[in-house]
Amino acid sequence: MRRIVLSLLGILILIASFLGAKSIIDSKRTNKPISEKTIKKVFGMEVTNTSIPIIIPANGVLTAKRRLVLFSEVQGVFQGKSKLFKTGQEYKKGEAIITINDREFRSSVIAAKSNLYNLLIAIMPDLRLDYPQLYPKWKDYLRKFEIEKPIANLPKMSEKEAYFISGRGITSSYYSIKNLEERLSKYQIKTPYKGILTDVQVTEGTLVRVGQKLGEFIDPSEYELEVSVSKIYADLLSIGQEVVLKNLDKSKSFSGKIIRINGKVDQNSQTIKVFIAVQDSNLKEGQFLEAQLKARDQPNAFEIDRSLLLEGNQLYTIQDSMLKLIAVEPVFFSDKKVVLKGIPNGTTLLAKPVIGAYSGMLVQIFE
Repeated sequence: MRRIVLSLLGILILIASFLGAKSIIDSKRTNKPISEKTIKKVFGMEVTNTSIPIIIPANGVLTAKRRLVLFSEVQGVFQGKSKLFKTGQEYKKGEAIITINDREFRSSVIAAKSNLYNLLIAIMPDLRLDYPQLYPKWKDYLRKFEIEKPIANLPKMSEKEAYFISGRGITSSYYSIKNLEERLSKYQIKTPYKGILTDVQVTEGTLVRVGQKLGEFIDPSEYELEVSVSKIYADLLSIGQEVVLKNLDKSKSFSGKIIRINGKVDQNSQTIKVFIAVQDSNLKEGQFLEAQLKARDQPNAFEIDRSLLLEGNQLYTIQDSMLKLIAVEPVFFSDKKVVLKGIPNGTTLLAKPVIGAYSGMLVQIFE
C-alpha cells in the first residue's frame, strides 16, 4: 500500500513539474509582428521614340596646320637682330628670322663674279672683230654687270654664239656663280608666312653647324586635330563635315571641319585617322580637345543612361506598380549614354537605378 502511494505521488510531481515548465515557456513567447508589404518609391520616365543623332566622341591634341622646322644648311656664327630669337617671338611674312654670318662666303662669291667679269672683258676684242653684230649686246651686258648685286641672266645666244661663249669658260663660270649665290641665300632664313616661334635651340653668338636644328616656327591662325575613329563609322564621315570640339572641362566649344580622312586602317586598333581643321584665337598648339563627330541619325530610338541597362541587354519597366524586365536592342554606346531601339512608345521605364531591385517588386512612381 505504501509503495502504491509513493508511486502516485511521484507521478503527480512529474505532472506538476511539466505543467509548471510549460507555463513558464508560454509566458516568454512573443507574438511575431505581422510584416507589412513595403512599396518602394521610384522615378519613372515615359518612352517617346524619336530620331537620335549618333555622336562619336574622339580625343586628340592640336597641332599647327603650317609648321616650319628650322635647320641650318650652312655653317657660321648666329647673328642677333633687332628681334630676339626667343620662344613666343612673332614675325611677319618675309621677315628675316635667322641670319648667320656670311662675310667669308660672300667674299668668295664676289671673287667668282670678278673672275667672270674679267672673262667677259677678255672676249670683247674678239667679238668686235669676228662677231661685230654681237658686240653691242655683250657690251650692254658688261656695262650692267654689278659685282655686289645678284648676277643677271646671260643674254640669249644662237648656237654658233653659244659655242664661242662656252669655249671661253664664261657659261661654266656663270652657273658656278649662280650655285654660290643660291648657297649664299641660305645664310638667311625668312618667314614664308606670319607666325610665332614655338621652339628655340640656339642663341645669339652660337656656332651653327650644317644640319643643326635651330627651332620651330608655326602659323597660329589655323590648327589641326588628329583623332582615331573606329572603321565601323568610316563610311559615315565625309570631308567638309562640321564637327563640334570641346576643351577638357567642357567650358568652351569650337567649330571644326573634317579636311582629310586617311585611307588606311590601323591594323592594331582597327581605326582610321581623321583630321579636323579649326580656327580660333583662344586655341594653342598642344591643347587637348574632344571632337564630337556626327555619324548618322538613328530613327525610332530612345536614349538612356548606361547605368540602367542590365546584363543581357535587359531593362526594368514599371507595369501595374511592379518592376518587370524586358529585352532591348542597343544601337550605340557612348561614355554615359546608350541608344536603344525596339521599345514601344508610352512604355514607362525606371529612370534611376534602385538598390535590390527585382522583377515583381512593388513600386510607386514619384509624382
